[in-house]
Amino acid sequence: MSDLKYIFSFSGKNKLYFKLAFLFVVVESFIEMVIPVIMAAIIDDGVMNKDIGLIINRGILMGICAVIAMITGLLYAFFIAKASNGLAFSLREAEYAKIQEYSFSNLDDFSTSSLITRMTSDINVIQNAITNGFRPVVRGPIMMIWGIILASWLSFKLSLVFFVCIPVLAILLYFISSKAAPMYNRLQTIIDKVNSFVQENLTAIRAIKAFVREDYRENLFNDINSEAARTSRKTFGVTVLNLPSFQLTMYASTVMIMWLGGSMIINDELKVGELTGVLSYVMQVMNSLMLISNAFLLMARSLASAKRVSEVMQENTELASPENPVKKIPDGSIEFKNVSFKYKKSAQEYALSNITLNIDAGSTIGLIGGTGSAKSSLVQLIPRLYDATEGAVFVGGTNVKDYDITALRDAVGIVLQKNVLFSGTIRDNLLWGNENASETELAEALKISCADEFVYSLPNGLDTELGQGGVNISGGQKQRLCIARTILKKPQILILDDSTSAVDMATDRKIRERLKRLPDMTKIIIAQRINSIMDSDKIIILEDGHINAAGTHEELLDKNEIYSELYYTQSAQAEE
Repeated sequence: MSDLKYIFSFSGKNKLYFKLAFLFVVVESFIEMVIPVIMAAIIDDGVMNKDIGLIINRGILMGICAVIAMITGLLYAFFIAKASNGLAFSLREAEYAKIQEYSFSNLDDFSTSSLITRMTSDINVIQNAITNGFRPVVRGPIMMIWGIILASWLSFKLSLVFFVCIPVLAILLYFISSKAAPMYNRLQTIIDKVNSFVQENLTAIRAIKAFVREDYRENLFNDINSEAARTSRKTFGVTVLNLPSFQLTMYASTVMIMWLGGSMIINDELKVGELTGVLSYVMQVMNSLMLISNAFLLMARSLASAKRVSEVMQENTELASPENPVKKIPDGSIEFKNVSFKYKKSAQEYALSNITLNIDAGSTIGLIGGTGSAKSSLVQLIPRLYDATEGAVFVGGTNVKDYDITALRDAVGIVLQKNVLFSGTIRDNLLWGNENASETELAEALKISCADEFVYSLPNGLDTELGQGGVNISGGQKQRLCIARTILKKPQILILDDSTSAVDMATDRKIRERLKRLPDMTKIIIAQRINSIMDSDKIIILEDGHINAAGTHEELLDKNEIYSELYYTQSAQAEE
């Protein structure tokens, strides 16, 4: 319940709509409770005494009550729709904003498909629970309590049937609800798996077709889909017991009241109108219990979804700006002091160990090492995409933890290994680097990254539409656009994480030469090809998370076995 309470804390301006919906459903319930009393009076005082005037007056009164009940019902439906849709909007907005605050380590705790499900399916479950469950939760108890009171007022002896049937029904409904709750949680988890599989298939559809693995992936999907179907059948197989339990209790109550009431009428202990009124209240009380039971089932499912949404919202953001952050980065100098890092606190081994390194502002640094040597892990500590587990990282002479995160990341431009472009035009994607960039600045960034070689030859130039993820351009073209986008930021530190791997060596050389036009910018180039970093001011070799050696190309070629072996191997391959 604490999760639902937390979810409702996002009601905000929608609280008024909830209050109005509550008011109208209460009024509607009280109006409907009066109608059986009026109906009993019509039968016993009007029909039995042949009083036409009383029948007409009471009939008009019943009609007025029905109209008021209809109007209040419509008003309730209007305000609860606004309230539930408003709450869903606020939840999605808050959840999306929270995810934007996540560090990489936070994102490691949730799969992409799970975050999508929690922002869509789970919030829809909560919204539907409010839309369909608010009325029963409010109306049910009111009608049950007043139904028992008014039935007792008409005939206390007949109303004793309630005290036998209600506990039986309550026990049955509690059993069903308690069984269904954990099954709903399991169902939402299965939906995560289905979404994850579909997302992976759509992302890798070209590889699937290239390897002719459609049938294999379809069989895997059928397995996951069958699991989802089995879980759904099992879950709803329990919840469908709700209706038979209600009907059994309701019909048993009706038979008992008819039998007992008929005996009392024969013995002149009860009037026909009073029996009719009691039967009406029986139906209302049983319907209220049915409404409550349905609300419990909706709540059981919404509790599972509320917990999943709350987990996203209440995730502790591990990286945050300090209380009085430094907002100006003086220069692009970088220093690592005894830095060690691991992705999980529970991990037994460090990805980086005892890194001590100085990088002067405006210098060009080459970073090389085997796969898994933690090159990307090292540079991700500079803009605080992750925090060092031990030691400290300094930029411009100040600990990165003392900077405002936004200011720090604005000063560090990083082109990650996985190139990401968004749907829209080439211009739209480039303006991510600087939304106020002029045509001259765009042209200069494209020239430095050698992207001008293909962009201006396209029919629409900068206004060429890119498909999702840039599917209509090559990998090398993506890399060059990502470099241009980052250059437009005019960062003090530029990090190229193996971001020219898909371009030819001639283009790679031109990019490196043109980057020299930016002398005040510190450049860190991660590469697998020695040709990409050999003219750097300093080259650092990483091996298993340690610095193996550091120096110029000539120094390492002369003194370092790993570097010289790699150089001669690549040179031989180039000659062949």
